[in-house]
Amino acid sequence: MQGNGLKIGFIIAFLVLTTWYLIPSIQWSLEQNYIEELSTSEAAQYREDNAAKLQDLRDNKLSLGLDLQGGMHVTLEVGTAQLIQELAGEDRDSLLTNVIQEARTNAIEQDLDFIDEMVRIFEERDPNARLSRYYRNDAMNITRRSTNQEIAQFLKTQRQSALDRAIEIIRSRVDRFGVTEPSILKQGTNRIIVELPGVEDKERVRNLLKGTARLEFRLAADAQEFGNFIQQSYNYFDQLAQDTTAQSDSVAGANMFDMLLPSDSPYVFGYAEARDTSAVYDIIRQPEIQRMMPRNTTLMWSANPFPTETGGELFQLIGVRTQVELTGDVIEDASIQFDPATNVPEVSMSMNSEGARKWGRITGANIGKPVAIVLDGYVFSYPNVQNKISNGRSSITGLDGVAEAEDLVNILLSGALPAPLDIIEERTVGATLGEASINAGLNSVLYGLMIVAIFMIIYYRTGGGIADLALLLNIIFILGILAAFKATLTLPGIAGIVLTIGMAVDANVLIFDRIREEQRTGKTIKASIEAGYANAMSAIIDANVTTFFVALILFSFGVGPIKGFAVTLMAGIVSSLFSAIVITRVIVDYLSRTKQDAVSFG
Repeated sequence: MQGNGLKIGFIIAFLVLTTWYLIPSIQWSLEQNYIEELSTSEAAQYREDNAAKLQDLRDNKLSLGLDLQGGMHVTLEVGTAQLIQELAGEDRDSLLTNVIQEARTNAIEQDLDFIDEMVRIFEERDPNARLSRYYRNDAMNITRRSTNQEIAQFLKTQRQSALDRAIEIIRSRVDRFGVTEPSILKQGTNRIIVELPGVEDKERVRNLLKGTARLEFRLAADAQEFGNFIQQSYNYFDQLAQDTTAQSDSVAGANMFDMLLPSDSPYVFGYAEARDTSAVYDIIRQPEIQRMMPRNTTLMWSANPFPTETGGELFQLIGVRTQVELTGDVIEDASIQFDPATNVPEVSMSMNSEGARKWGRITGANIGKPVAIVLDGYVFSYPNVQNKISNGRSSITGLDGVAEAEDLVNILLSGALPAPLDIIEERTVGATLGEASINAGLNSVLYGLMIVAIFMIIYYRTGGGIADLALLLNIIFILGILAAFKATLTLPGIAGIVLTIGMAVDANVLIFDRIREEQRTGKTIKASIEAGYANAMSAIIDANVTTFFVALILFSFGVGPIKGFAVTLMAGIVSSLFSAIVITRVIVDYLSRTKQDAVSFG
């Protein structure tokens, strides 16, 4: 051991340090095995009594990726077209709308940047026209004289800002949802990747991520005018259904009566089942119907259905004013409350001083009339105003249950998304599949390790046994490094460990073959070992450094499983170099000095 004191000290320190970081993972695994043996009530009681301890172990254990513990992977895309259209505000016209629609189609089909394509189409239609007639921003020096390229850069900045804001809001919503170890990453210019381990209720997560949380307070349509519109529309559909000369219109009229049930309310156009709401809306948008519609009035579906006597569920098509009286920006706080009479959950909201003042004015001027509370384009409720509300409080009723109320409070408190988000990819990994992946990964590591260990002992004798010991320590080092840096172990990460096992052995193969070559020249065992390690070092360093740079590139540009693979590979390269060069050298030196006859390299 002479001269190796410093190396031995490093080995012991590295082993103790990595083992220390792995202890929470071992304790967590033992705790989970113990809890699984308990009954449901005993397990719940044990978790409650040891909540702090379990939380501490959870925070410090080696994290498992979505593919190993199950969960949900969602890729969201910011609705750039909607954002660009809304930025134009009241200045947008049919030309801009058509350009945006064409640019959106081309961008999807040809994988182009939407904003660049929009500018190209706009200039193609009128080379002398300027986009500055739609977009102004004094803070960013965007004026009527700004060029189209300056407008394009301004729009890209707004898109980037919307993406960053959307990530913050989604992170806030996910944290409030209670998911542990979520992963929320930006991808490209307009996409967000969200990974939620352990999530089972997919529909609830979809609504949580997609909801833009655009809360609006609108007055209901004028009862007299809207009642006349309902009567005229139904007469129109009745005439269509009886008109045998216009076959397609006749079918549309007949279909409308099949899908839409009339209402007695002067504010409800009719009732329809969920499967018919889209078709009904398409018919309502016909120019003939729109011409009959009272000015400043539009139709919106109710957010939640009500049950019928036959066991079905119907949604209301409600008439509301197009003008938004108040938005959700004035909401300061939201909480779940329960109706004292029915114990049904509802969301209670309080407004800031400016919102309370406007709310008081709105309710004071519309006593006896309904005010619709609209969230993301759906009417949650339209209660009659009984008296002037001066304290700035209001509530959203008609919710399905406590879970929906909790999610709604979460969304309102997190803020409104700057632009709609579309789910363009969704993958779900079940817990059972994750457990199967863990078992398959462990088996691959064990079988690979056994095959390599047997080969090394047969081919390199004592040297092979030393390399096998270094391999075992190498795996402990890799897992300890991952735990220390809070990295996540994924299925590709396990593949990285298997690859590292091969690379670690490869270094020892180079060293041991060099030693054998030196022995054939007649050198002593000590001289052969010295020369073998020295001559093999350059090839080992070159191979591992180049592989490390490749892993670094994968880590920099990869996402999800690729990044997990890169992290494990980098940790494996560092630990395998240490174990293959330092640990084996210390053991070989010790054996060559004390038991020269026992040292053999095949």
